[in-house]
Amino acid sequence: MPARQFDLRGLAPGQGPSKRHVASVVDGVDEVVVQGPVQALAAVLNRLWRTERLPSVPVGWEPADDAASRGLARALGLGTGAERELPLVRDDHGGVLLAAGRVTALGGQRPVLGRRFGAQAYADATRVADGPITRIDVRPDWTAVDRISVAVVSLPLRPVQRTTGRALQIASEPVQVLRDGVPFDREVTRWTWYADDRVRWRLRP
Repeated sequence: MPARQFDLRGLAPGQGPSKRHVASVVDGVDEVVVQGPVQALAAVLNRLWRTERLPSVPVGWEPADDAASRGLARALGLGTGAERELPLVRDDHGGVLLAAGRVTALGGQRPVLGRRFGAQAYADATRVADGPITRIDVRPDWTAVDRISVAVVSLPLRPVQRTTGRALQIASEPVQVLRDGVPFDREVTRWTWYADDRVRWRLRP
């Protein structure tokens, strides 16, 4: 049977598809082609993982024409080569990360770059934050297997601390988390992103 086309091109920036909508389309398909931005692809992969069908269902992607989608498509080598298995970065709140994650202070009157929050963070065994910081950025490293890139900004215009590893663990004051541009639905004080070496997904070129 031909792959099921899943059109999510109407998603606005910062908006993810509803879990019910994704389930109604993805559950039961043998192959799916996702049309839309990064968060659309992430939602489909998350549903396949939750239903234990991630390794068995090939996924194609027709990316939207935004910067994040173009960047991820280049990183994945979309449209080149044969079908291949890829790693997946997950978090301890039930989500996946494909392009970029960010942790920042909660909203307020001050501009985002002027807000700081207290945090302690470890990339594997390396302490990357211990005190007030401005933000933490995380990206899956698609040039390696089961690895993420971490950047910690302590103050605007100061050098950024960069490292790589398999996991990032954060304990902090209440913060806001973005997963592929979509805000998590509540503030958190603990968060972990990790490259799950037990999980693979199949990308159709």
